[in-house]
Amino acid sequence: MDADAPQRLRARMEDLQVARALAEAVCARQGVAAGDTLRLVLVLEELFTNTVMHGHRRDCDAPVLIGLQASETHLHLRYADDAPPFDPLHYLKTASSEEDVEREHPGGWGLRLVAEMTERFDYAHVGGFNHLTLALKRGG
Repeated sequence: MDADAPQRLRARMEDLQVARALAEAVCARQGVAAGDTLRLVLVLEELFTNTVMHGHRRDCDAPVLIGLQASETHLHLRYADDAPPFDPLHYLKTASSEEDVEREHPGGWGLRLVAEMTERFDYAHVGGFNHLTLALKRGG
């Protein structure tokens, strides 16, 4: 596994390019297949966009922390932001229909995609931050 420290970005859409480049660099260093890299980038894009557009509701200088690691079998993503508390897992469990997803939270479709693409998806709110820990199976 990589021992890279989490990178600190700003909750600004312009920093999404930095997040993408970070994911692509880690994957390139670890010899991750192109399809797996694309899946990781897609998950990261969804989380980052949700932080800016739905969490903070605008570009701002609030921190977004991204930690990426690769093992032989998985890609690991640690993601944290200080947007208002939002548990995506609770949200996905309580949205009882497609209409609920669309009406109650426009980010619901992307969250469903993230949940389907990951083998592990955990949430905790600690120290004023939303913490997500995700694992994507390589070759998946």
